[in-house]
Amino acid sequence: MSELKNILLVDDNPKYLNDALPFYGYNVTSVTDGVQALRYLKKNSESVDLILLDVMMPNMNGWETLKSIRQDNTLKHKPVIMITAVNEDQKMISGLRNGADDYIVKPFILPNLLARIEAVLRRCSWNSSKQSSNTTAEQPETPLTAREKEILRLVAQGASNKEIADTLVVKEVTVKTHLNSVFKKLNVSSRTQAVLKAMQMDL
Repeated sequence: MSELKNILLVDDNPKYLNDALPFYGYNVTSVTDGVQALRYLKKNSESVDLILLDVMMPNMNGWETLKSIRQDNTLKHKPVIMITAVNEDQKMISGLRNGADDYIVKPFILPNLLARIEAVLRRCSWNSSKQSSNTTAEQPETPLTAREKEILRLVAQGASNKEIADTLVVKEVTVKTHLNSVFKKLNVSSRTQAVLKAMQMDL
């Protein structure tokens, strides 16, 4: 990366990442809960390029902290990657709907996290360029059908395949077929990734 990026690490057990990330060109400031994070961001928002936010913390957990960040006009555009030990699609989708830019599940390997950090920072840079040039987000090569978008919207609301089938009065296998088509068009492999990609593309 051309310049050092400043990461705010919000984790009640920050030692590993606090020690590791500087070796890969990042300046790291760590705090141990959401209350401390919000206090730090109020005073130093301009110097923070990305927030790594653990979910399970004392005083204020990651989801509550994320909501507070997104409700603050001076902080709401800060990129946030959630770090969680809970690998549940519905909770991850809820987090993405609340404004997380990406997430990673513990235990993770460092190269995976580094790749996600670089991707989010790069995406934020692209979005800034697009906003300044007033261009639209990249769309999938094969557009989603109206029914696929409808199913994806219900997935984003946390609905299961059976609930989607009941809502749309179709068979559950039909929902699965549409979802497989969505995954292929968006080049993703899970419901959570599909929702994140759709949000990025403003579908």
